[in-house]
Amino acid sequence: MHTLYLMLLAVLQGISELFPISSLGHSVLVPALFHWPIDRDASWFLPFIVVLHLGTALALLIYFWRDWQQLLASVWHARGGTQVAEARVFWLLVVATLPAGLLGLLLEHKLRHLFGGFTVVAVFLALNGILLILGDRLKHKESRHNLEELSWSKALIVGFAQSLALIPGISRSGASLVAGLTVGLDYAASARLSFLLATPIIAAAGVLEVPKLLHANVHAPVSIILAAGAVAGIFAYASTWFLMRWFSGHEVRALRPFGIYCLLLGIGALIVHGI
Repeated sequence: MHTLYLMLLAVLQGISELFPISSLGHSVLVPALFHWPIDRDASWFLPFIVVLHLGTALALLIYFWRDWQQLLASVWHARGGTQVAEARVFWLLVVATLPAGLLGLLLEHKLRHLFGGFTVVAVFLALNGILLILGDRLKHKESRHNLEELSWSKALIVGFAQSLALIPGISRSGASLVAGLTVGLDYAASARLSFLLATPIIAAAGVLEVPKLLHANVHAPVSIILAAGAVAGIFAYASTWFLMRWFSGHEVRALRPFGIYCLLLGIGALIVHGI
């Protein structure tokens, strides 16, 4: 086990999970392109990935702690005004989480088995880039910034869009950001919705694998795995901090740089790999 490459993979996870550039796509393409000596079939790899996801989810929970505190409190004590609005946001998040949660349980392993190859991932990453570039054009001129104004049907649309990330190379945050713009939210509101949705999705993905982690025959220092989880969490927190400010400060074409990056990386990976 090469500690340096595991830490690099943790950095990659922490950044790409929240940037709209597909963490799964990067975890397939980058190690292959740069010939990182990482054995995905090793006994330690599954626990390692689980800890990275839990580190990322913890970072999101810490960043949005006040939001979650207010949302949960509003559900129990909603009596009018702001509390009712916050309670509505909470239930909108529940509705938007259902499609990805249910489809993930049913289809995740099948889709990754069918579409997890290098070439297919590179193609979908390029398509993810095109989706992001088009997403800027789908933004309404008079978009809203209040999540509580979102209808239940539009929350479901965002939820189903998020499910596209079950295909390796398609970004969960990218798909939900574009869907948010499509249903009438501005960049800042779409980003907040995307990151709030990410917290239970990423946490659930990690927690569901914990039983496997406990039964795995791990031949690796636990300290290294935990350190990698901490690294992923630190970079996930920094990524969230940056992206919230990025989307709050841009009214147009905020997704374009990420779209161009994904398009170039996907096409470049195909060329280097020899289509």
